[in-house]
Amino acid sequence: MPDILIKNTKVFYNNYLQPAEVLIEDGKIKQISREIDVQSLNQIIDAKGALTLPAGIDVHVHFRDPGLTEKEDWYTGSCSAAAGGITTVIDHPNTIPPTIDKKSFKDKMKIANRNSVVDFGLYGGVTGNISKLPELWELGATAFGEIFMAESTGALNIDEKCLDEALGVLKQLGALPCIHAEDDKIRLECEAYLKNDMSPESHSRARPNHCEAFAVEKAIQLIKKNATKAHFCHISAFESVGLLRKERYQDIKDGVPPMITSEAAPHHLFLSTKDWERLGSYGRMNPPLRDRRSVKMLLNALNDGTIDMVASDHAPHTEAEKDADIKSAPSGVPGVETLMPLMLVAVKRNLIPLGRMIDVTSKNPARIFKLDRFSKGSFAEGYDADLIVVDPGHVQEIKGDNLHSKAGWTPYEGMDGIFPEYTIARGEVVWDGELMASRGRGNFLPGKGLRSEDEE
Repeated sequence: MPDILIKNTKVFYNNYLQPAEVLIEDGKIKQISREIDVQSLNQIIDAKGALTLPAGIDVHVHFRDPGLTEKEDWYTGSCSAAAGGITTVIDHPNTIPPTIDKKSFKDKMKIANRNSVVDFGLYGGVTGNISKLPELWELGATAFGEIFMAESTGALNIDEKCLDEALGVLKQLGALPCIHAEDDKIRLECEAYLKNDMSPESHSRARPNHCEAFAVEKAIQLIKKNATKAHFCHISAFESVGLLRKERYQDIKDGVPPMITSEAAPHHLFLSTKDWERLGSYGRMNPPLRDRRSVKMLLNALNDGTIDMVASDHAPHTEAEKDADIKSAPSGVPGVETLMPLMLVAVKRNLIPLGRMIDVTSKNPARIFKLDRFSKGSFAEGYDADLIVVDPGHVQEIKGDNLHSKAGWTPYEGMDGIFPEYTIARGEVVWDGELMASRGRGNFLPGKGLRSEDEE
């Protein structure tokens, strides 16, 4: 693997932005210093004043492989990640077949190993497969989810009794449950009431704020009952933030590490119900677009530490599928390639400090999902050289035609993004304006329960 020196750059190091050079050796960050004197190098990157920052870790992608590869596959999804500055992903289980037992897990891992250009983990699915959870953990599942409390893409939703049982088993395993919190009873009641309303914005009313908040409250009760850690996917509602803030405050007051963590998705941070007119059915996702009050609260929660990270919920569908009425179009939008560009623009516009942006896109995902065991998530000597070089002055218009997902479209069309000049993954340049990575170079990052075949 080539040794690289990044020169004429600025880094966010020791809590402030400063000029530096970065030496990469054997895939690791070897040295960070104002000046580095080396005799020979395979490659020098002249950043020309641009920033060198940690690459993103996206803990919430749906790469649709196997079974739904007309939407995305492991190669195209991971190429899209690399082009957007993401060097590690964790893939959710709602593929065909779903990743809910030994065979489906091993089959997906083989596909990812052969095709992914970025490092990856895999979730184990949770349905009525409670007896299968230990074997998924021993196979190396990074975590378990999305645990759907309401019907969504893939129909893997479970009831309260099953969730309670699953939390108990995952507690015993030491595994992290990741919950998609929407209440199915409220959803069904609202959808029945709105069955004749074909306006795109009716989807937000069909899954209103209290649909999510009620499920969050119910899940918190079960999490506490089982005394387990848990993670909430794509929190979106004003009221949900209040519930999570209360729990975080109590943990701080008690002087204990937080038992509950959460993520926000870019489409809930940077889009709102005002975008229904522009997006139509292309804006359908679960949870749905929220009003500006929730958007503002979500960004505040990201800044004050109530919400721990940003994850894309990359859930691509073809244009043919989305070009339907709001009741028929599938839920989900692509987003892995635009996560970092949107967050970097948010930094430029003073919506979030640079240090906090790094925390929520790299450091916290690595810590909470135990990827720091693999030297992920920190810009420090000895850690993996997972880096991006970005020019804050180079703001581009986001265009679906320029992205690398099979979807071929984006809900952020026409919005501003700051894309990486270089993406470096474990010391290898995988993107420099063109894809440089070889298919299958990504490493599998197993969860802590991995059991070797020799132990079986």
